[in-house]
Amino acid sequence: MRKFKHLQYLNLGDNSFSGPIPYDFEQLTELVSLVLSGNENGYLSLEPTSFDKLAQNLTQLRELRLSNVDMSLVAPDSLMNLSSSLSSLVLNSCGLQGKLPSSMRKFKHLQYLNLGDNSFSGPIPYDFEQLTELVSLVLSGNENGYLSLEPTSFDKLAQNLTQLRELQLSFVDMSLVVPNFLMNVSSSLSSLKLYSCGLQGKFPSLMTKFKHLQYLDLSLEALMASDKKSAYMMARNYSDYAYSIRVTWKGFEIDFERIQSALGILDFSNNNFTGEIPNLIGKLNGLRQLNLSHNSLRGQIPLSLGMLFNLESLDLSSNLLTGRIPQQLASITFLAVLNLSHNQLEGAIPRGKQFQTFSASSFEGNLGLCGFPMPKDCSSSEAPALQPSNFDDGDDSTFFGDGFGWKAVAIGYGCGVVFGVTVGYVVFRARKPAWLLRLIEDKWNLKARRTKKNARRNGVRRN
Repeated sequence: MRKFKHLQYLNLGDNSFSGPIPYDFEQLTELVSLVLSGNENGYLSLEPTSFDKLAQNLTQLRELRLSNVDMSLVAPDSLMNLSSSLSSLVLNSCGLQGKLPSSMRKFKHLQYLNLGDNSFSGPIPYDFEQLTELVSLVLSGNENGYLSLEPTSFDKLAQNLTQLRELQLSFVDMSLVVPNFLMNVSSSLSSLKLYSCGLQGKFPSLMTKFKHLQYLDLSLEALMASDKKSAYMMARNYSDYAYSIRVTWKGFEIDFERIQSALGILDFSNNNFTGEIPNLIGKLNGLRQLNLSHNSLRGQIPLSLGMLFNLESLDLSSNLLTGRIPQQLASITFLAVLNLSHNQLEGAIPRGKQFQTFSASSFEGNLGLCGFPMPKDCSSSEAPALQPSNFDDGDDSTFFGDGFGWKAVAIGYGCGVVFGVTVGYVVFRARKPAWLLRLIEDKWNLKARRTKKNARRNGVRRN
């Protein structure tokens, strides 16, 4: 490779190369971007000596991507020898192990850092908070090690990394971090992955501050990043930054080549959240998939979920939800996947076009449910009833459509009674209804005459 002495951009990724990376690469001293990621079918490796020479000679590097290159013999602290001009460093799935390097402050211009799917262990160093230009930080998938993040460290990260658009800390132990601390993370976030982090406590109130959030995953089962097809930005064009995800969508695994603005996935599954489902979820009208399964959520299913008209998949299974299934859910036209199983729901299953398509498995484990498609029939007294809304805006018409809610009926009944009594009092007070009095008097006189006539007849017979 020494022949290409003026080479600045070299991308040999997503091929099937194998063997050690040649020493000649260290002579490409003008390189700005080096990409060797994704040679999974081969077996590229990088020895400590080769890595050190690369780090020493490639002083112009702004982007280095070595995903899936075996670097298991390279000590993490050796990363500090890389060029301080780096703006993108992607070393996921490289077999790196040991503690994260503690002098990250050197990379003051770093914007994209991916050290995920390795075997790092120990606490995340405080130095990470000094990477104030970071747009993407990925430390997920180090489950073979044991990364941890304390509340103080998390707060400092949240306060200082104000440019973050992507934060992935999945499998990082955050059991001491209070869920509401998530509110302190940059409002510029578009992707947040914290699944299997040991988060517990009350379900966090949804963050309307995250107006740019497009993808949120706090679940245990990964909506995993697909490194092979991911397209991290080239050093010459930062605006091209994108990445792909693999997600189980309507029962099938699908690769999304890049996160699009229209994508709306909210996944809080497989944590230890308690409390009730916030009504504010109903305001996230761009949601297409909502998964809150396998927690300890209580209370009723909010009526506000009926406002998620774009929802295609809803999974509330394996919680402690009670009460009836809101009739409003039956009006969600695009709902193709529904799982309410293994809760404590009761009453009749709502009737509607979409609900007629769901099998009994969507409702199993709720002994109090009845009606199609469950084997238990409902009596007439068990017909589904609309529940009063407790949505924050307090607008009942939002959930009852053009019909009348219980408040409207109560108000109408009360007003009718008051109006009737008032009108009656005014009529009798101001002017007697003559026709009514005459009718009563005529009937009274007729009855009196008949009584006298009968008395005379009886008297004659007795004589």
